[in-house]
Amino acid sequence: MTEQSSFSLRSRNPDVLTCIANLSNDEVFTPPVFANQMLDTLTEAWAANNKGANLWADKTVKFLDPFTKSGVFLREITSRLTKGLEKEIPNLEKRVNHILTKQVFGIATTQITALLARRSVYCSKYANGEHSIAKSFSSDDGNIWFKRMEHTWGDTKCEFCGAPRAILEREAEVENYAYAFIHTDNIKTRLAEIFGGKMQFDVIIGNPPYQMSTGGTGGAGVQARPIYNSFVDQAKLLEPRYLCMVTPSRWFSGGMGLDSFRESMLTDNRLRVIHDFPDSNDVFPGTQIKGGISYFLWQRDNHGNVAVTTHDKGSVLPTITRPLLEPGCDVFIRYNEGVSILRKVLTLEASDPKRSPTLPLNKQFMGLVSSIGAFGLDTTFRGKDKASANDVMIYRNGGIGYINRQELTKETESIDWWKVFVPAAGSGSDGFPHSILGKPFVGAPGTASSWTYMHIGPFKNKIQATNAADYIRSRFFRFLVLLHKSTQHATKTVYTFVPTQDFSQSWNDEKLCKKYGITDEEWAFVEKMIRPMDLSGASDDE
Repeated sequence: MTEQSSFSLRSRNPDVLTCIANLSNDEVFTPPVFANQMLDTLTEAWAANNKGANLWADKTVKFLDPFTKSGVFLREITSRLTKGLEKEIPNLEKRVNHILTKQVFGIATTQITALLARRSVYCSKYANGEHSIAKSFSSDDGNIWFKRMEHTWGDTKCEFCGAPRAILEREAEVENYAYAFIHTDNIKTRLAEIFGGKMQFDVIIGNPPYQMSTGGTGGAGVQARPIYNSFVDQAKLLEPRYLCMVTPSRWFSGGMGLDSFRESMLTDNRLRVIHDFPDSNDVFPGTQIKGGISYFLWQRDNHGNVAVTTHDKGSVLPTITRPLLEPGCDVFIRYNEGVSILRKVLTLEASDPKRSPTLPLNKQFMGLVSSIGAFGLDTTFRGKDKASANDVMIYRNGGIGYINRQELTKETESIDWWKVFVPAAGSGSDGFPHSILGKPFVGAPGTASSWTYMHIGPFKNKIQATNAADYIRSRFFRFLVLLHKSTQHATKTVYTFVPTQDFSQSWNDEKLCKKYGITDEEWAFVEKMIRPMDLSGASDDE
């Protein structure tokens, strides 16, 4: 190998990994620029914790990408080590060979990504091939391993990843997505089997698969079970010094099956850095991942608060170091600017703010909010076009219908009260400013709704219901919802931070800002995030 290393030629040739198409939303390829941003974060943390030492000048550090796809992390790590170890190992061929055989390891997600990763890292389809820049591998795989694994089937699904047996119990020629890293009870033993001996990695880094189809159907199509949390949990069990991973940000406050994972993450003060991208298009153009994406840096031997940085359409907002969990919160507040506003609300409304700055039960707006599908009518309900005696008017998807009162068996006590209806799902966009919630409208006694709407109440009269609807329309109200809302669906829990008000009087943003002491700077951020509600087409039921 000459001094004109293949790494030095990249600036003269297009980088294929910048334009490679994603396989799906489950397996998203990481752009090289983003991978290097994560490596920069790792570099800074290593130096801060090791008296300024250069991570890339240490020939003993071992790196693992346990879910490699394009091989971009391993390639960029190799490039950095090649430069950093120049003084330690002057001969380029020996230096690159040392890095690839002793320091850089990967586990591919599929057969095709294994081939792609080896081509990216070794410059050859096979690690021991004629054109490979590694010169001492005896196997085709080198240190980028892939072997087809099998799911461990229960009656209907895999015991490890929850994959549906009916969909992914496939013949050997078809990929079954049984990822080796999470299909084991003992990850340390599994890695010893893969790499031929006990392995202790200093750094684990990468972008895992995000979800696994369950085969079921939901309101918007096929349901998917998150699996990235399983990769994070397994990686922690390996006890690396540093763990840096990309994940969807839904775990901050929501997501199916993520409650225990969220709790374990938010009570782990080794999570020291979070870079948050509320719009996934800022990182993965053309790929919409609801709730955005983020990457975190976890440090085994370094405890403390977390440094949170938000990225918005190319701009980087100021970093704030703060607790993962604010007092009185059960979710991570992703927006730094929202923390001060929430603190003011909880402190003012709490019975004893010094002891527990949380909303007492009698001040929780959430207590007025129904569950989804409260009246037992699903989204396909149409009803009768005309009312008959003893019928209830039903607000449904696309209009109204009628049903005999006797056919309603759930929450019948709410039918004859004034209430406010709010769509159960908001806009699917992650762009800001955002409406957050659909338009609320007042429902008179004798009304109910299908699954399409949730209802809020009960209220004694139309004045109270109208004032409550105006409160919901306020930017202040919808901003507090945003702090707990991670997906399109506005379930009851997204109202956790919203205090109730005296609905004998009207409420608007000016009045609410005065009550809670919101500053001009804080309100400017609210206006940046929440757009005024378009009231065209909205009407209150008489």
